[in-house]
Amino acid sequence: MSGIDDLPPLRDVIKRFDLQARKSLGQNFLLDLNLTTRIARAAGPLEDCTVIEVGPGPGGLTRALLATGAKRVIAVERDERALGPLKEIAAHYPGRLEIVIGDAQTFDPRPMLSGERAKIVANLPYNIGTQLLIDWLCTEPWPPWYDMMVLMFQREVAERIVAVEDDEAYGRLGVLSNWRAETKILFDISPAAFTPPPKVTSSVVRLVPRAEPEACERRLLEQVAAAAFNQRRKMLRQSLKALGVDPERLAAAAGVDVTRRAETVPVSGFVAMARELSALRKAKSITPAP
Repeated sequence: MSGIDDLPPLRDVIKRFDLQARKSLGQNFLLDLNLTTRIARAAGPLEDCTVIEVGPGPGGLTRALLATGAKRVIAVERDERALGPLKEIAAHYPGRLEIVIGDAQTFDPRPMLSGERAKIVANLPYNIGTQLLIDWLCTEPWPPWYDMMVLMFQREVAERIVAVEDDEAYGRLGVLSNWRAETKILFDISPAAFTPPPKVTSSVVRLVPRAEPEACERRLLEQVAAAAFNQRRKMLRQSLKALGVDPERLAAAAGVDVTRRAETVPVSGFVAMARELSALRKAKSITPAP
């Protein structure tokens, strides 16, 4: 039996249900229940919370969430082999675990929440983790349907999420993440903790949505960041030309010189450029033809 409940050890569960991790699904199972409990506790008190978990696999984090008191866990898993282990966990915690067999990238939990805000806590599959995060950060309306995300990524991705200006890892993901959330790397997890061991260290990241991010159109912010960082070694004078407006105007709105490079511009600068881009495009659209 395990140290957090009287369910069988995860290695036994994997063997019994023939649930070997599949690379095609981005699976690396975290079997140390002490570590899964640490992740669960990083999300704060869970007694009154609904937790959305993506990619539970054999259920190590699922068990930790329930053992630490989560009122309700909605586990989204596309691998039907995991249904057996998850059903055993659901039977052990009656009425507290709901299993959704489906693709997390198309799953909308809001109909299951009845207006309640949830927490997202997950060891995300490596192959879809970044895209899932972007989808959650881009959800509308804002503030979103969740009040916290505690997510595991490859260390390199985690560094990109929390990066700000002048950080080597700063880029489009850092702009979007830090515009809409407060971000922090909480701790690292060694490859040896997983089955099979990945080739890289993993990091647990906490993102707390900002109630009122600086005002701008998200779509335009993404466009400005994409243009600037697609040619990150070039000056803004060159990289922002792709937007079809005067780069000088955008840089001036951000309060930076047009000879600067994207990695030196703070998130607030990108927000200001997005607002100026909106104004310039609107002005262009209403300018009468000669």
